[in-house]
Amino acid sequence: MKNKITLAILMALCFPLLMTAQQENTNKNKFRQLYYELPTPNSYRTASGAPGHEYYQQKADYVMHVELDDEKQRVSGDETITYHNNSPDVLTYLWLQLDQNMRAKDSDTHKIKTDEIDGRTSFNQLKGLHDRFDGGFNIEYVKDAGDAPMGYLINKTMMRVDLKTPLAPGSSVTFKIKWWYNVQSRMDWGGRSGYEPFDDGNILYTIAQFFPRMAVYNDVEGWQNKQFLGRGEFTLAFGDYEVHITVPADFVVAATGELQNSKQVLTATQRKRWDAAQKSTDKPVIIITEEEAIANESSRSKDKKTWIFKAQNVRDFAFATSRKFIWDAMAVKFGDRTVMAMSMYPKEGNPLWEKYSTRMVAHTLTSYSKYTFDYPYPLAWSIHSKWIGMEYPMICFNGGRPEPDGTYSERTKYGMLGVICHEVGHNFFPMIVNSDERQWTWMDEGLNSFVQDLAELEWDANYPTGSGHPTKIVDYMKMEKEKLTPIMTNSESILNFGPNAYSKPATALFILRETVMGPELFDKAFKEYATRWMFKHPSPADFFRTMEDASAVDLDWFWRGWFYTTDNVDIAMSEVNWFTVDTKNPEVEKALAKAKRDNEPEYIGDIRRENSETVVTRDPSMLDFYNNYDELDVTVLDEKEYKQFLSSLTDDEKQIINGGGNYYSIKFKNLGGLVMPVILEFKFKDGTSEVVRIPAEIWQKNNEEVSKVFYFEKEASEIILDPFVETADVDRNNNYWPKRNEPTRFEVFKGGAGGRRGGGGGKNPMQKAKEIEAMSEKGAKDAPAGGQGEKK
Repeated sequence: MKNKITLAILMALCFPLLMTAQQENTNKNKFRQLYYELPTPNSYRTASGAPGHEYYQQKADYVMHVELDDEKQRVSGDETITYHNNSPDVLTYLWLQLDQNMRAKDSDTHKIKTDEIDGRTSFNQLKGLHDRFDGGFNIEYVKDAGDAPMGYLINKTMMRVDLKTPLAPGSSVTFKIKWWYNVQSRMDWGGRSGYEPFDDGNILYTIAQFFPRMAVYNDVEGWQNKQFLGRGEFTLAFGDYEVHITVPADFVVAATGELQNSKQVLTATQRKRWDAAQKSTDKPVIIITEEEAIANESSRSKDKKTWIFKAQNVRDFAFATSRKFIWDAMAVKFGDRTVMAMSMYPKEGNPLWEKYSTRMVAHTLTSYSKYTFDYPYPLAWSIHSKWIGMEYPMICFNGGRPEPDGTYSERTKYGMLGVICHEVGHNFFPMIVNSDERQWTWMDEGLNSFVQDLAELEWDANYPTGSGHPTKIVDYMKMEKEKLTPIMTNSESILNFGPNAYSKPATALFILRETVMGPELFDKAFKEYATRWMFKHPSPADFFRTMEDASAVDLDWFWRGWFYTTDNVDIAMSEVNWFTVDTKNPEVEKALAKAKRDNEPEYIGDIRRENSETVVTRDPSMLDFYNNYDELDVTVLDEKEYKQFLSSLTDDEKQIINGGGNYYSIKFKNLGGLVMPVILEFKFKDGTSEVVRIPAEIWQKNNEEVSKVFYFEKEASEIILDPFVETADVDRNNNYWPKRNEPTRFEVFKGGAGGRRGGGGGKNPMQKAKEIEAMSEKGAKDAPAGGQGEKK
């Protein structure tokens, strides 16, 4: 017994040491392949990143009748779903998403939210504690095609529907659901959809996630029935939709899909303008004018009107409706196809929206198509809502509202253009390239932000992009590690959501495009990914593998560093040594040595003893040959040794010895952890320069420190690491030889009641411009005859 106890103690003591030793001996090289991180390729998803020969995806078709109650702010409806099982599996139950249940009073979203009061809090926080809005689904029934009740179970934001007969591969099932819910005000509760009330009593509705939707079933997750907590968005099956939307008769509706009954819901004048818009490719045509919308605002029809829309091969459906809407549209050509770019907005959106919105929609469709595939749907909407920015197939809701007097700041203008470009761009990612947003936010937001920046720079070369410049991610990348999460983190667990899900992956792709691969090779690979996975469900591995497969570039080191870690880029030139060749020629070398000696600073002690009396100054007879001998003088022996040396050299070696030139031995340290290409600019004393680009593979055998020697005929005056700020290096103070520090600026302000910034009154540039213009006009009017007032 004693021996067993002793053995157990020894095992307990030794096991952690053995495990530590094993961990230390594992391959931690940053260039190791991603075999352990990525799923094993199979017949559904291949090692090349393409769909396999047995790839499948389910299909869900919907026929819906929806009604909006403008008095109660309530949406009710019934839907008939036909679900097609294209998988090889027999299904005994189905899962549907009930995303509005996030708005239920007892939702987990409220329960898990963390907050505190530290002596100061907002009314919104207190409102959430006092009066929680009840916006969850109310399911009235679930029936089969023959109207017989079906068993179902609601688990928070998911609903399981039990099938009376198992659904075999290749077969389909049809069932019906009736439901209703209260629409939340976005002004009070935020969110991805809802309504906005106006002072004139009108309401603008942007309605989405408004019906029970089929969850995805696939080879990666099985049923993707992870609960919706508000951040991880939606992964949905493709299908065909027919939706009947009943609203007050004076409301206008925009929706996913094409309008089927324009003669019943549009006037003859509106239809005539619509026909003109389909031929206008240079500018939008107004279909409902601002004057007509203003007149419509005062109506309060008690009648109803039903708008019918159809959409094919879409993963979702959304709509917007109001009596306040202005409507404009223009045509975008893709070969012999015409796609309609359109906007609806209240008068409060003008002049910004009439001038820019539809033009930005058209530009986005064209630009994104260049990097992916021709936009396949027949139309794309941009709907104006004050705060929101959210996307759905063929329709998106976008903020950006000018001041009541029509002026707007630069931030408002570019914020509006940016959100329209971003949300319209989401038609490509993830509405068509249908990634799993519930798991991986970056696959839609990051990829979309990347292409958005490309599109914005094609709108205006000086466009203030969000992540198109690597320096913009530096402050985030150098944050404390405990505040960071890798990009490959589930949506609900991400820290610093915006940088992690949007900016960092977009910046990574810019660096991959501009620095690692080059635009031509990157664009081919990226386009391959988009076309392979359009109207399909890609995973992260499919993206990583396709980018490598289509480019012949091993990028495992890049994906690991940027997507699987929180390392940053900080490469330092830790040591620079400048060498020239010792020619062995005594005439040359001893002359150089003399010049160096003569230019060296003199020791203070020697200076003080320079005129002091010594034995040899008092008695010159103490001097001999060595007192006047200079070891740097050329001797006959030196010349003889040099000739013997030359006779031992080949012609090539003599050319190297006598050719002169400069050698720079540089040590690089990887302080941040992320291996990256090493880009150097050598500036020479004659005013010229040369850029040297070294692939990231220089770090393959030593991830922490490498050295390299560079040869130039000319002498360098300066060496700069990452001269074009293209790698998101977080500390540029170690990027220069000779050493140069980049200063950090600080702001000085006066204290007092005026606060930190004085003057200005918070006016935006357009408000100031109008005041200046008014002052100028007044000055001209008040000027004496023959004169002119002062203009400021």
